[in-house]
Amino acid sequence: MDILWYIVGIIAIAFVIAVSIALHELGHLFWAKRFGIKVEQYMIGFGPTLISWRRGETEYGFKAFPLGGYISMIGMFPPDEAVDASEESAQKDGTKPGLITVSRRRLAQMVRNARRASADTIAPGDEHRTFYRQPVWKRLLVMLGGPVMNLLIALVCYAVLVMGFGTVQSTTTLATVSQCVIAADSTQTECTDSDPLSPGAAAGLLPGDQVLSIGGEDVNQWSDVQTIVQPLAGQTVTVQVLRDNAVVSLDLTPQASTRYVYDKFGRVQTNADGTKQTETVGFIGISPTSTRVRQPITAAFTAVGDNLQLAAEGIISLPQKVVAATQAAFSDQARDPDGPMSVVGVGRVAGELTASDQISLSEKVASLIGLAASLNVALFAFNMIPLMPLDGGHIFGALWEGLRRAVARMTGRRDPGPFDAARLMPLTVVVFAVLLATGGMLIYADLVKPIQIFG
Repeated sequence: MDILWYIVGIIAIAFVIAVSIALHELGHLFWAKRFGIKVEQYMIGFGPTLISWRRGETEYGFKAFPLGGYISMIGMFPPDEAVDASEESAQKDGTKPGLITVSRRRLAQMVRNARRASADTIAPGDEHRTFYRQPVWKRLLVMLGGPVMNLLIALVCYAVLVMGFGTVQSTTTLATVSQCVIAADSTQTECTDSDPLSPGAAAGLLPGDQVLSIGGEDVNQWSDVQTIVQPLAGQTVTVQVLRDNAVVSLDLTPQASTRYVYDKFGRVQTNADGTKQTETVGFIGISPTSTRVRQPITAAFTAVGDNLQLAAEGIISLPQKVVAATQAAFSDQARDPDGPMSVVGVGRVAGELTASDQISLSEKVASLIGLAASLNVALFAFNMIPLMPLDGGHIFGALWEGLRRAVARMTGRRDPGPFDAARLMPLTVVVFAVLLATGGMLIYADLVKPIQIFG
């Protein structure tokens, strides 16, 4: 493994992450400035400030730990008097007061402190420029600006990938011909002298043959081979291949074999009890060569949609997969290749891709672009989780406020006032702690038991 190329890969993906974070925060900043909300800081990273400069009323800079970023808008939470007034109205309307009246004083004090800290950012004359005073639709655009920017980055990356490099597609030319048949649920990994020949080897198929037809049915793409062969177990048919510019006819008898059932993403499907799904189909024992085929820009939208589905499924199963990664880190079991990774793991994958001698330079560039696209889709999906301090938490709060006010108008009740997101501060602290612990655990797992991409 070339250490120089390994470092190049790490630097490249680090640059991608930094740019993705910067543009994410720029998405928030653009809409905040557009609506006249006062933004005091635009920072990349957390912790002590390394370098900063001021332009107008906003300080721009970089922090010591480049694991995220933020913009600081004034008046994120409504001050005490605004909340007290709305709660007084709520009590007059007979509704139940919120967390401010709960007997757990420490939590209530945490909420009040958050509101007052937010109020301290509001200078006299800037009350109309606070975040919490903006209409719901404006707050939604501000908070959606960051995640949507990540989605746009992913779309651009996929557009470059599918139009410039193309997508990997299987051809009708054979790459390998297995010498024997091994069932999917078998523990055997290699052929032995006692194993019978695979149907493909018995028929005389060779790597490099281009399949033209099977049983009289034309083969135009690799999926045709699979569709034609699967119901032909035990039947002898004629297969025509192009070999050395000549058409060769061979007798082929597909064999019944057990194989795993895969979804459209190439993942093995599982039964309700967690066991892998299998099916019995006609089997030849051949595999195709692959090539990249350039696609129209519409394929980029499809790629983003598919990746969003994978990201959503990954978030739903994240707790389970983090537990699995933790168990793997402290045992001899291998990491799940589809499991979550930290920035350390992403950097390691990028380094292995660029340092590998198994793929061409063009494939390395394409793989890095694909990695950047997937990373930004993941950032979009993760930030849309409706929990504070993520963007999705603020979006949920704005939508909840809009719903409350709409219901109040329709029922003739008093305006319930702004949604006090500060009430969620105790939950925010818990979520932040969980995210910090999860990130730390994944970093450890990526250091001691990294996911292997080349076996």
